[in-house]
Amino acid sequence: MITSFDEVFEQVKSEPTRQVAVAAACQPEVLESIKQAQQMGIATGLLVGDQDKIERVADEIDMDLDGVGIIDAPDDLSAAHQATQAVHEHRADLLMKGYIHTDDFLRAVLDKQTGLRTGSIMSHAFLLEDPDQQRLLIVTDGAMNIAPDLEMKAAIVMNAVYLAHLLDNPCPKVGVLAAVEVVNPNMPATLDAAALGAMARRHQFPRCMVDGPFAMDNAISVAAAQIKAIPGEVAGRCDILLVPDIEAGNILVKTFSFLCSRKSAGVLIGAQAPVVLTSRADSAEARLRSIAVGVMMHNMQRHSRLKIGRVSF
Repeated sequence: MITSFDEVFEQVKSEPTRQVAVAAACQPEVLESIKQAQQMGIATGLLVGDQDKIERVADEIDMDLDGVGIIDAPDDLSAAHQATQAVHEHRADLLMKGYIHTDDFLRAVLDKQTGLRTGSIMSHAFLLEDPDQQRLLIVTDGAMNIAPDLEMKAAIVMNAVYLAHLLDNPCPKVGVLAAVEVVNPNMPATLDAAALGAMARRHQFPRCMVDGPFAMDNAISVAAAQIKAIPGEVAGRCDILLVPDIEAGNILVKTFSFLCSRKSAGVLIGAQAPVVLTSRADSAEARLRSIAVGVMMHNMQRHSRLKIGRVSF
């Protein structure tokens, strides 16, 4: 099982170099991540945005643009649409968010004509490196789906499970988070968690284990789960954390990254091609890690699907 970003880099170095279409590629950290990806041989850039700014920033960071594709775009919205269209038309392998607001970027991804829709729900996943427990923890969804209902949460689980499978985890443990670890009728997140756990016991989720509700402590700490007498194989051992809404997920991950100074990466799952989606405030290193995860996702076939009534994921 892949347990660190160093292992992700080692894996993708042996794969063919992929081209990343970058929307609004005129920020130093964005170009630095592409520069490093090119030096490592894992990806090349198709840079979309204000060409004059791109060339000026590239010169500032000593980035050689020979052989690098550049598409001039008058504004961020145009850059997002042109970068997405390049991936849609298979002129690039991956899509990457540059220095652009997430909602403007996703508007291009979700475009019915030139976007990357597949008919399934798209969701975002953060990967967090936990060196103390030697693992990569997946947190979802802290960047795309604002307040998912039960059906959407089920689909988000399967998107995250697909990513865990790519990390060579054959049966990831999914913890459904809430503020408490008991079912409380006045707390909808605990009701959804209980329903998802019941679905898992009815074998509706293939190749994974799902349980909840869990509070954060007893989702990732075996000791905390034992102290609170929470039974089951998932308690304290979660590989995937399903958050109740976008606020909880976003705060959790940014606390991990900025307050605890730990390594993270962010990708969008469920699109026609891998999408690298990080914060505008993220470092070049965080973007590089996200590119590596996106390259790892490329050409990997997805087999696991979920059935709820007449709806398949």
